[in-house]
Amino acid sequence: MAFDADDEILQDFLVEAGEILEKLSEQLVDLEQHPDDSDLLNAIFRGFHTVKGGAGFLQLDALVNCCHSAENVFDILRNHKRRVDSELMDVVLEALDHVNAMFEQVRNHEELTPAPDELIAALDAFAEPESDTGRGSQEPAEETRQPGADDGGDITDDEFEQLLDALHDGSDSADNQAPGSHDSAGAPAGESGDDEITDDEFEALLDQLHGKGQFAGAPESDEPETGARQDKEASTGKGDELITDDEFEKLLDELHGKGGGPTANDGGKAPKTESSAAATPESSTPKPKKAETPEPADNAGSAAKAPAPAAPARDPAPTAETTVRVDTKRLDDIMNMVGELVLVRNRLQRLGAASEDEHMHKAVSNLDVVTTDLQSAVMQTRMQPIKKVFGRFPRVVRDLARNLKKEVNLVMHGEETDLDKNLVEALSDPLVHLVRNSVDHGIEAPDVRENAGKPRQGTVTLSAEQEGDHILLSIDDDGAGMDPEVLRRKAVEKGIYEQDAADRLTDSECFNLIFSAGFSTKEQISDVSGRGVGMDVVKTKIGQLNGQINIVSELGKGSRIIIKVPLTLAIMPTLMIMLGDQSFALPLVNVVEIFHLDLTKTNIVDGRECIVVRDKVFPLFHIKRWLVRDAAGDDEPDNAHVVIVAMGTRQVGFVVDQLVGQEEVVIKPLGRALQGTPGMAGATITGDGRIALIIDVPSLLQHYS
Repeated sequence: MAFDADDEILQDFLVEAGEILEKLSEQLVDLEQHPDDSDLLNAIFRGFHTVKGGAGFLQLDALVNCCHSAENVFDILRNHKRRVDSELMDVVLEALDHVNAMFEQVRNHEELTPAPDELIAALDAFAEPESDTGRGSQEPAEETRQPGADDGGDITDDEFEQLLDALHDGSDSADNQAPGSHDSAGAPAGESGDDEITDDEFEALLDQLHGKGQFAGAPESDEPETGARQDKEASTGKGDELITDDEFEKLLDELHGKGGGPTANDGGKAPKTESSAAATPESSTPKPKKAETPEPADNAGSAAKAPAPAAPARDPAPTAETTVRVDTKRLDDIMNMVGELVLVRNRLQRLGAASEDEHMHKAVSNLDVVTTDLQSAVMQTRMQPIKKVFGRFPRVVRDLARNLKKEVNLVMHGEETDLDKNLVEALSDPLVHLVRNSVDHGIEAPDVRENAGKPRQGTVTLSAEQEGDHILLSIDDDGAGMDPEVLRRKAVEKGIYEQDAADRLTDSECFNLIFSAGFSTKEQISDVSGRGVGMDVVKTKIGQLNGQINIVSELGKGSRIIIKVPLTLAIMPTLMIMLGDQSFALPLVNVVEIFHLDLTKTNIVDGRECIVVRDKVFPLFHIKRWLVRDAAGDDEPDNAHVVIVAMGTRQVGFVVDQLVGQEEVVIKPLGRALQGTPGMAGATITGDGRIALIIDVPSLLQHYS
C-alpha cells in the first residue's frame, strides 16, 4: 500500500471516493427496480471506474481488483449482453460491502483485506455475456457502426476515410440514390485524386445516412438573398439541392450543439472532409434527434459570424473552483466564538434596555441584527442534508426484505432538508432501528397482505421537513398497525403495569409502551428483533438530543412514528425561569404550555399531586424542592406559574416561581467537579451576567420523580 504518498492526494481520494461509494449503494438498489435504465447503468459503471482509478494511483491493488471485476459486470450490462436479476445484484452488493470495508481500512491507514476469491470469481462469471440472449452476433456490428460513441461522438480522419471507401465500394447503389454524384470532369466520385469531396458527394453521403432529402437545407426566408447565391442558382439550376456554407454551419450546430463542430475551432476554415467527419458519427447513431427541420435563421449575416460559437465555450472555465474543504474543528471553533458573541449581545441588550440613550439603543439594535445574521450564516456552514442518513436506507430495506421474504418499497421525501452535522451523525442509529422495526414488525408477508386485500408489496415512507427551528422526521408504513389490547396484555405479563393500571391506559399510552426497556411483542427472538432493546435505545438517544418521539397507529392500516429534534445543539432557545433567587434555563423544545395556577385546586391521584387541564391529567412537580437548597422549608404560595413540559412521550407540569422570558443560550459544559450532576445538561451566562444551569428534563425526572 502506498500510504507514504502525498497526504493531500490521499485526502482527495478519500473525499471523492467516499461520496461515490455513498451514492453507489443507493444507485444499485434503484437499479434493481429499474433494470433497463441506461443512464443508471452508465453512472454505476463510472462510479466503480473512478474509484478504481484513484485506488490504482495509490497502488491499492486489492481495491483495484475488486472494483475492476465489478466494472466489467456493468460494462456487460450497459451493452445489453446480460440482464439485471436478484442473484447478480446480491453478488454486486456483496462486492460493494468489501469495497466499503477496504475503503475504511484506507481511511484508518490499515492493511487492506482483499475480497474473497470466490466473490471475484462470481463477478467474473457475471461479466460474461449470457449464452442464450442471441445478441452475440448483433452487438459487434453495432460497435463497429459507432466508432466514436464512447469518446464524445468525434471520429478520426482515418475512420472517416474508411467510411468513404466503404461507401464508394458500393457506388452502384449510391449512383441510384444520387444521380448527380459525378464531378465536373465526368469521372466517378472518389476517383478525382484529391482528398476533398464535392458538394454532390457530401449530399449523397447525407442521403445514404439519413434518407433522401433529410438535410436539404433551411427553408427559404423572406429576406433577399445575396447576389452570389442567386447567380449560382441561376447557373446550376440546383438551388434547392445544394446547401451554403451558412446552412452547413447551422447543420453542424444542430448535430453537435453550438460551437461543437470542428470548424468552430479552426476559425471556419477547416476543409469539408473534417467538417463532414464531425457530422458522420452523430448521424450514424440510432436516434437522430436533431433531424427536424431547422428553424429559419438570418442567412445573410451568419457567414461573418461563423467563427463566433467557439467563444462562449471558454466562459464557464473560471467558475470551476467553487468549494473549499475546511476542517470541522475550525467550524466548531468559529461556532464557539459566535456563541460568545451571542452572550455579549444578550448582555448589551439588557444594558441597553435600562439606558435612555437613543444612540445606545440604535447601536445595540444594529449589533443584534448583525449577530443574528452571522449566527445563521455560521450555522449554515455546519449544516448537512439529511440525505447523508437517508442514503443508507434503500440498502437496509432491500437486504432485510429479502431476508424476511417480504416485498417492501421504500419512499423518501425531504432528503435535502438541512440539519446540524452533529445531529446527522447522532440520528443515524435511531433511524436505522425504526426503519428495520417498520419492515420487520409493520409490513406483513405478501400472502397475508393479499388475503387482507392489500397490494403484495408494502410501502415504508421516510420523510423529513423543517418546522421553525426544529426538524420533523416521520417513518410511515402501511402494515398491520398495533393492537392496544395486545400491548396492554404484554405490559401486564412483563410486570410493567398491574392489570387495573393497564386497563386505564389510553391507546396512545399503549403505543408508547414499545419504548419500555425489555418490551417486545415478538414471540420468537431472531437476529433482527425480539429482545426489546432497540426501541428503548431509540427513546434514550432522541431524549439526549432534546427531541420528542410520538406514535400514531391504526390496526390493519399501519403506523407512523414522528420524531422532533432541534436544528442545532450549539445554540439553544430556552425559557428562562427563576426558582427562589436562582436562574435556570428550560430547553424550549421541551416546553408545551405555560399558565397560571391556583395550587389549592390540585388533585391527588395514586398518591401523586396532579392537575387537570382541559380534561387531561398532568402530574405536578415542585422542582424548587429538588434544585434549590433549603427550599423545602419555605412557605408554599397559593398561586404559581406552571410550565407543561414534554420528554419523549410523557408530559408533566413544573411549578416555578417566576418566568423571565425566552433567550438564546450557548451550552457550556459543567466543570469537572459538577459533571454528572443529575438533571443538569450544562450551564450558560444570562443577559444580566449571571450563571444559569440548563435543565435536562428527562434526566431530572428520572432521578427525582
